Amino acid sequence: MRPDDWHFTEDVNHFLARAGDFLRSRPAMHNTPLTTIERLRAHAHGADASGAEATVFGRLESRGEVRALCYRTPRGRLTVTALSPGQADTLAARLADLGRPVSGVTADHDSATVFAEAWQRHTGAEPQAHWWGRLHRLGTLTPPAPRPQGHGRVADGQDHERLIDWCNEFAADVGEAPSLDADSWAGSRFADKHFTFWETPDGTPVSMAGSTSMIGGMIRVDPVYTPAHLRARGYAGAVTVEVTRAALTAGATEVVLFTNPANATSNALYQRIGYVPIADFTGYNFSYDAPEAADENQDRQTTHLAPRS
Repeated sequence: MRPDDWHFTEDVNHFLARAGDFLRSRPAMHNTPLTTIERLRAHAHGADASGAEATVFGRLESRGEVRALCYRTPRGRLTVTALSPGQADTLAARLADLGRPVSGVTADHDSATVFAEAWQRHTGAEPQAHWWGRLHRLGTLTPPAPRPQGHGRVADGQDHERLIDWCNEFAADVGEAPSLDADSWAGSRFADKHFTFWETPDGTPVSMAGSTSMIGGMIRVDPVYTPAHLRARGYAGAVTVEVTRAALTAGATEVVLFTNPANATSNALYQRIGYVPIADFTGYNFSYDAPEAADENQDRQTTHLAPRS
């Protein structure tokens, strides 16, 4: 095994034993790999008995130190941490040599772009940007004033039907196919979130926010959703403050969220309550003579989803 190279495995526990410290070294920037890989570990994801392809995890080591990470889902979606052009080119070459086609890549903008360019050089695949996200990290929490009337309430089992409906509406808002129902919920990227509602004084839910479990001191607020007819009343800001305060109380040292960079309203909202933009992210799809299917199961935001107010 070469001392300065990408090393791949389908064993998530082996991968985390070698790369976990690197993942936790930048919990804000690595928030999506942290949550996605932990979900895969918790579900003991891997090749099943039928021989179906597993998620592939990669780490770049140089002089005994991990310098970068990636993971490729069974349907070919690739997520990478920060890469230099040279590191991206080496990764593209290795994946191509291994016969691991890539249907798309998501990362911070510069890293996603240099990989997309490298993949095109090695395979001829045409990259097309299809998703943009702006990562924010909490600075000083500043509750909105005036606060809308009402209170926060942690969702419980009686809220399941409403959660399914609102997560479907959220998915439609961000360009996904709303396909959740009671049977598919457990396998969705929303199932392991913790949800809070903002309720009016009479107990009517008017907005919701989800959050991930804490990993490496990091909690991501995701998703945030208010039904269209209830927007512009301060509910999204209020419920975001509720889940952010809960994250801080739980001991989180990094609280993050993604927004759509093109949505000036939501960007301004989150900045007013204390979130500071730290990086832009981009997702590319690759087109081939026979297009690869997109991976509908990747944690896109929820690796990457823009909170909606």
